[in-house]
Amino acid sequence: MVSPGVSAGLADVRQRIAAVPDPELPMLSIADLGILRTIEEVDGTIEVVITPTYAGCPAMEAIRADIEAAAEPARVVVRTVLAPPWSSDDITEAGRRALAAHGIAPPGPAAPVGLTLAVRCPQCGSVETRELSRFAAAACRSLRVCTTCAEPFDAFKAH
Repeated sequence: MVSPGVSAGLADVRQRIAAVPDPELPMLSIADLGILRTIEEVDGTIEVVITPTYAGCPAMEAIRADIEAAAEPARVVVRTVLAPPWSSDDITEAGRRALAAHGIAPPGPAAPVGLTLAVRCPQCGSVETRELSRFAAAACRSLRVCTTCAEPFDAFKAH
């Protein structure tokens, strides 16, 4: 992300940017969500590259504004790229733990087309769950219910 030999000031800016929370999943930083791709200093400007979790994600403008605020007083340019596409495999282990701790089932590894993997209940750990709705509070999550403990929960979609 940051090249060796960068100034301590850039390292501080990088830490502040990496810690920006996702507006829809505030328990995750944009680094833990895996949408923060690179941070580089080019001719005195901080260039930040981010990738949305899906094309048309409405949170991208808020994330851009939060990155700019976190970088102040440094000049920053935020670029959004679609390739390579974001994958739920990009979520860090710390991010997966944070999702589970907040009652959202973290995604499993991306599965080959046609293969459905079990979604573990974040409340009791059972894999006996079923989907109630393909969409939940955000388009990147689905609403599920555990057939063991009967608790509903959001599940982050694997893709």
